[in-house]
Order: sequence, then structure tokens, then C-alpha cells
Amino acid sequence: MTDDIDAQVVRQFRENGGRVGPPFQSRPIILVHHVGARSGTARVTPLVYITDGDAYVIVASAGAAPTHPGWFHNLTAHPRTRVEVAVADGVRTVTVDAVQATGAERDALYARMVEAMPFFGNYERTTAGVRTIPLFRLVPVG
Repeated sequence: MTDDIDAQVVRQFRENGGRVGPPFQSRPIILVHHVGARSGTARVTPLVYITDGDAYVIVASAGAAPTHPGWFHNLTAHPRTRVEVAVADGVRTVTVDAVQATGAERDALYARMVEAMPFFGNYERTTAGVRTIPLFRLVPVG
């Protein structure tokens, strides 16, 4: 996704209590804050998510690109971060720890993600043999 589209989605999310237009309309959106692993630059990326208990699950698919998205490296380097999520009365900011799901946990969560948003199944087929698409559980702190 381009920086311009990200900025537009972030603005819409904040102005409209978590509701956005294309390309994310009708999907649950979370704004993930992250700090550049090399640059130290603060960034915010809108992503779709599912929940797993009190954790938010996000996918580092990069639209089925052959490499992980930049935010993957940023969360790996700086796993304690903040997210903005829509709640009944607006938007709430939550401090979270980004924990990469692996093995059977990753596979089960990915299957749930595909069930919720089938296009992720196509992404996994596209990247097969190139990379395994990572998932993070964003676990609220405190």
C-alpha cells in the first residue's frame, strides 16, 4: 500500500470513529504504530485484523509480495508499541506487545484469518515456496 493511501485511511479512521472507505470499508481496521528499525522514524500503518482472546492478530502479507513489509521488521525490532482500535464510543489507543506467532499457532491463526478474509488464502498460495507469511499477536499490556 502506498504512503498516500495509508495516510488517507489513517485520517478517515481518526475522523470517523474507526470507519473508513476503500480499500478497507466493511473490514475491521487497526492502526499500528511502529518505529523504523533502522531509521527510528515513527510510523502508523492501517491493517486488517481478527481477535484472539484479548489480542489483535495482524498479517505481514504485503499483498503477497515476495518480501515482508517494512512494518514487520519494525515490530520485530521494537515489539512494544501502540495500536488504535475502534470501540463503541470512538477510537481507543492500547499499548501492546507484538508477539510473532509460529508453528501450529501461526497456522491456526492464519486459517482463521483466511476464514474471515478469504483473499489471504490467495496470498499464501502466491508466496508458497518463497516465504511464509508471518502473523503477530498484539497482546495488550497491563
